[in-house]
Amino acid sequence: MILEPRWKSYIIKSGEPVLTPQQCDELIRIGQTEPKIDATIGTDDKNKKVDNSYRKSNISWIPFAKAVPIYQVIRQWMEVTNNNCFGFDTVQLSEQAQYAEYDKDGFYNWHMDSNVEMSAMPTVRKISMTLLLNDPKDFEGGDLELFCGETFDSKKNIMELKRGYAVFFASFLIHRVMPIIKGNRKSLVMWFGGTPLK
Repeated sequence: MILEPRWKSYIIKSGEPVLTPQQCDELIRIGQTEPKIDATIGTDDKNKKVDNSYRKSNISWIPFAKAVPIYQVIRQWMEVTNNNCFGFDTVQLSEQAQYAEYDKDGFYNWHMDSNVEMSAMPTVRKISMTLLLNDPKDFEGGDLELFCGETFDSKKNIMELKRGYAVFFASFLIHRVMPIIKGNRKSLVMWFGGTPLK
């Protein structure tokens, strides 16, 4: 496993594919056959109104039982990344992976994955992962940006990913997906957590 740390920070890119094209295709197939919902912000509240001014994308959830070998591969990558780079304790996979599609004009504004209100999460999210499932030639725009302490419009924020590659980052870092100009961006998002940070 090849890891590429970004600066001296909690941002680690894979230096080789985490998943094969066949595994990416399998996740796309599963993601497209599971029930799709409009993405929302925050906790699962069935009465919550979808606010497309902050996020516009469709998501579905990848059941653990339908992708056991793929979950195992990603968990191994997370463990190596955490052990070699982050050093968080009690980190485990506790949430299903989120399959996300961003069509034209789809985006996700600046946010962080760990909730300030820790009781709102099943565990405290410590590590987030975004993996690109389709070829970046399939869309324009849709850059994943992770705020690295420069300015919000710094080119250093942009995480250029190839198909099957991933970026692992501390869940308390703010990040966004820029609007899609054309095409369709398909990604897999996962979170790893545990007891509160100390």
